[in-house]
Amino acid sequence: MGDSIIRIKPFHYIHVLDNNANVTFVQVGPLTFTRQDHQKVVFGPEPMIMIPPRNYVVISNPVERKPDGTVVTDEHGNAKLKHGDEEIRFDSEPFPLYPGEKLSGKITPLQIVAPLTALRLRALRDFDEGKEGAQVRRTAGEEWLFQGPGTYIPRVEVSVVELIRATIIKPNTALKVRARKACKDSSNQDRKAGEEWLIKQVGAYLPGIDEEIIERVNAITLTEKKALHLRAIRTFVDSFKKQRKAGEEWLITLADAETHIPDVYEELVGEVEITTLSSSQYCVVLDPVDSSGKQLFGQKELRRGEACFFLLPGERLERGIQNHYILSEEEALLLRATETFTENGVAHAPGDLWMIYGPTDYVPPVEVEIIEKRKQIPLDENEGIYVRDVRTGRVRSIVGETYMLKPSEELWPKDLPKEVEALLAKEKFSDTRGSRDKTRVVSYRAPHNTAVQIYDYKEKKSRVVFGPDLVLLGPDEHFTILSLSGDKPKRPHVIKAIALQLGPEYTTDIITVETSDHARLSLKLSYNWRFDIDKNNEDDAYKIFQVPDFVGDSCKAIASRVRGAVAAVPFDNFHKNSAKIIRGAVFGVDGDRVKDEFPFPANKLVITNVDIQSVEPVDQRTRDALQKSVQLAIEITTNSQEAAARHEAERLEQEARGRLERQKIEDESKAEEARRHLLGLQAESAAVESTGQAKAEAKARADAAEIEGEASVQQARLKAEALKITSEAELKQQTDYQHNEIEHKKALTTLEITKKKQMADIEADKFKNLVNSIGADTIRAISQAGPELQAKLLQGLGLKSFLITDGNSPINLFNTAQGMIGAAPTH
Repeated sequence: MGDSIIRIKPFHYIHVLDNNANVTFVQVGPLTFTRQDHQKVVFGPEPMIMIPPRNYVVISNPVERKPDGTVVTDEHGNAKLKHGDEEIRFDSEPFPLYPGEKLSGKITPLQIVAPLTALRLRALRDFDEGKEGAQVRRTAGEEWLFQGPGTYIPRVEVSVVELIRATIIKPNTALKVRARKACKDSSNQDRKAGEEWLIKQVGAYLPGIDEEIIERVNAITLTEKKALHLRAIRTFVDSFKKQRKAGEEWLITLADAETHIPDVYEELVGEVEITTLSSSQYCVVLDPVDSSGKQLFGQKELRRGEACFFLLPGERLERGIQNHYILSEEEALLLRATETFTENGVAHAPGDLWMIYGPTDYVPPVEVEIIEKRKQIPLDENEGIYVRDVRTGRVRSIVGETYMLKPSEELWPKDLPKEVEALLAKEKFSDTRGSRDKTRVVSYRAPHNTAVQIYDYKEKKSRVVFGPDLVLLGPDEHFTILSLSGDKPKRPHVIKAIALQLGPEYTTDIITVETSDHARLSLKLSYNWRFDIDKNNEDDAYKIFQVPDFVGDSCKAIASRVRGAVAAVPFDNFHKNSAKIIRGAVFGVDGDRVKDEFPFPANKLVITNVDIQSVEPVDQRTRDALQKSVQLAIEITTNSQEAAARHEAERLEQEARGRLERQKIEDESKAEEARRHLLGLQAESAAVESTGQAKAEAKARADAAEIEGEASVQQARLKAEALKITSEAELKQQTDYQHNEIEHKKALTTLEITKKKQMADIEADKFKNLVNSIGADTIRAISQAGPELQAKLLQGLGLKSFLITDGNSPINLFNTAQGMIGAAPTH
């Protein structure tokens, strides 16, 4: 500041540095200060610090003051400061800041602590609090609460850690509180560090300085159908004044309390729903609890309905709630005793099996295990089951009766080889198509004219069943699978079958032969065969199964014979006499006659015929030569057949001509005989005519007169009826015509009215559209213009006349439409 005279306003101050003494002092207004040359204003003028009521300010590095309030100065005149310290000043007279003092923050209102709140305070240094004689010593780090309502007066030795608000405890709720260190709670009870407890008193709760709220705990509402399963974490006395040991479990039900708040030492295991049993239900409780509260481990308790109960801790249901076993007349229960007990005067040892038969309602005791529920198995005369006795292991089949298994019996599944299973599933005559029930007797419908061999592995013998018949396998019986050759040429093990066809059947095979002149040919032969057996002879029945692959063996035997016979003849001879050579080779020759059959004594197979379906040379040149030979043979045969046919036609023509001439002569003879008979009849007719003519004429005249009279009467009646019908028809026609005329006129009138209405609507819409297109301003201009201008405007718009109304008065538009839209009416 360059001015030597400084005017300091009231409540303002400046800092002046005396350069000679190097001392800074304060000058307070109102004052006119004359600055000397060795003085310098280093601060100000600034307004003094003014603290309103109920406010405070923090001063850093405050000056030291004497008990009377004056500032302490050193020997040089400088104000002594409390460096690094702070001072809180409240509402007072305005004061200046001495050199070195600073404001720490702004002027702050005193903090008001509301009801149900408190300030957590912490001592920053040791100090004494309170009035003399009732002072409290505070040590650094100590914490305490300043509870409201009230105004907190701050101190530099104390810091505000946080504002704590009271927590409202509602009904059926509680606060879980933990002690930070050893203390006394609100009920003046000693608490250890880390100890937890519940505050259940309804109202506002303000935790103590050494308490912290962990969580709010809600009460659990108990009902008639719900209970609480609790476990003790440590030994304590619960809210019902019962001592609970660590690990003990118990139930809280509606009989104990309507609501329950789990204690800090109670662990909520879960909610237990009530178990309800109806009159037709029961349950078995494992490890039940007796009346004294002792749990009976390893025991069971049967509880029957009607009943409602909660399962106590440790108790559990065996297979849940079960229904009574309602047995009908066809049902039974297979039971087994699990321990020794007596029922209805009968003692049962562990492992005993017995059955309860219906009709009855049965609830098994805890000593009884239900193995299965059985039903009577109804069996037709062609159905059966396999039953095994579990004591002896004997398996038998039950066929054609309704059977209930005994306690020592069970259904026995019969396994079949995979080939048999596949054949049974594929055969259309089998009853086991689809998924086979292995406990059912295996049945097979043997087709007509077939044979099925069944082998009994227990009896070491077989039996043969001829179709049509139903085959039922015994427990130790199995089908004999036939593995036959197939394809062309034959390959072994192509056909798998259960039933053996007895024939007549045929088999086709392709063999390759070579003639004496080395022409190799491929022959396609078809053999007719059958089994020549007596079905009543067991030896014959067994023989047909002696050869496993009779198709392959027979085809090989025939092929060897044919090859031998063909090898002895040239190609031309074989080509001309192939059928004779092959038949002779297969069946053999008895003198000059070829035998009829080729028997196989080993299995009673008989070949009855051989058909040559095709003969094809294997060599291409031979095939071409054969084709030419065949064509030539065909031409020769065709010509001979044509000549024979022509000769036969001529012969038949001659015979027909002779028969025609003979028939003509016979017809003429018959005509002459008929003519003679006619002349005789004519003579007799003439005689009768001459004698009866007069009588006939008289009778005819009388009949004619009678007929004429009746005809006249009938004619008059018919005329009357015709006139009536004509009149009714004309009347009906006239009525229909008038009715149709009326309907037609009504329709025309309706159409005319509709047309008029539609035309009126059209004209109204047209006029409306014209008015809308003209616009209200144009119509207003027309109404205000003169007649000549109106005429020109209307002529330009195509209007010859118009009508303007106020919209309130009704107008008959049907009668005035022509005048409004069209030309004006002429008078």
